[in-house]
Amino acid sequence: MYAKAIAKPGADRHGVIKKGLTGKLVGPCDTRHDSVPATERRMTRHAVFGLRLRRKTRSLLLPLVLLFAVSSALVSFISYVLWPTWPKAATAVDTPSLPVVVAGTLFNVPPPAIRASVQRQPGTHERIDLVFLWPSLAPPPTEGIASADTLTASDSDALPLKNGGDRLFVTIAGLGSVLAPAERLRSVYPRYFRTQAATADDGLAVLPFRSATPYEGEDLVYVADEPERFFSRCTREAVHSPPAICIHERMLDAAEITLRFPRAWLQDWRGVVAGFDRLVMQLHQQAGGTERETDDR
Repeated sequence: MYAKAIAKPGADRHGVIKKGLTGKLVGPCDTRHDSVPATERRMTRHAVFGLRLRRKTRSLLLPLVLLFAVSSALVSFISYVLWPTWPKAATAVDTPSLPVVVAGTLFNVPPPAIRASVQRQPGTHERIDLVFLWPSLAPPPTEGIASADTLTASDSDALPLKNGGDRLFVTIAGLGSVLAPAERLRSVYPRYFRTQAATADDGLAVLPFRSATPYEGEDLVYVADEPERFFSRCTREAVHSPPAICIHERMLDAAEITLRFPRAWLQDWRGVVAGFDRLVMQLHQQAGGTERETDDR
């Protein structure tokens, strides 16, 4: 009797009302999910799981594809740069000179003398690297080996070189923020000298630089009575070491010309100075559009 006094649950009341209206009794557990068969529910869960798996697979596949594409491009670029190429035809020695501007100064440079192929074109350059035979001041032969056939009759009278060096290396570049060579001679080099100058043969003087200085292991070689006429920094001869090398620097307008040559050439330093002057005149043609023949004798 107490059970009849307790209100029935809402679901039971709904079933009673439904029975009264339709003649069918709807139980409290008759919901939408229970009306779907179990097989269909399992298929739905499987489809949702497959969809999520495909989305995750796509999200992981995209970075892998991008990484593969970038790696392939990088490998292709490196292979292109490092892959050996067939040598191009050698530049003829009699090729017309190229007009080249360095630091606002015009030079007429023979293409065979240019060491870097990227610089072998007219126009403005930050620097240019050249090489010439000595004492002919001609570009080296195409095979890169000095030949006696390239020397003229007048060159045969030149002093023979003890170390066999026959290359003059020249660099033309802007001076930049460093001091001019003559100013370095007056105000920089004297700070690092080790002793008093020793007079060498034929009017040259030699000043060794001290150890633990920027010029350690070098000597300053210059004309004793007129240092600014010619001076150069030279490494010292040593046993089991490469031949000593000298560096001579001079200015031409705003361009600095650096010449590197074996120290043995200083046995005939007057001929060296005359040759350097000749080379500068040969490279620095006057503006006018036509080349000027330079007498090498």
